[in-house]
Amino acid sequence: LQVLLENDEFAEIRRVAGHKRMMVVKRVRQALRAARKAASATDPRRKVSVVRNAVQGAYPAGVQPRMLTETESAYLRDDIDNAPSSGG
Repeated sequence: LQVLLENDEFAEIRRVAGHKRMMVVKRVRQALRAARKAASATDPRRKVSVVRNAVQGAYPAGVQPRMLTETESAYLRDDIDNAPSSGG
């Protein structure tokens, strides 16, 4: 495997590896292993299952007209509370 880097990128990798008292090749291997592990950490079947459950709507929801009324009244209260005062 060959990876072409700009000089400043390589210098940064070398600096980080040096702080950890390891050779650049070891630091790069660790980074590649970590990236591979992170990429495979989430099982695609689990993602599909979560999406399927969400689409079925099996979760609590409020009554829409009431929710809209409560939301609008909160906005109105905020407008009144934040209105500039007319005196003084």
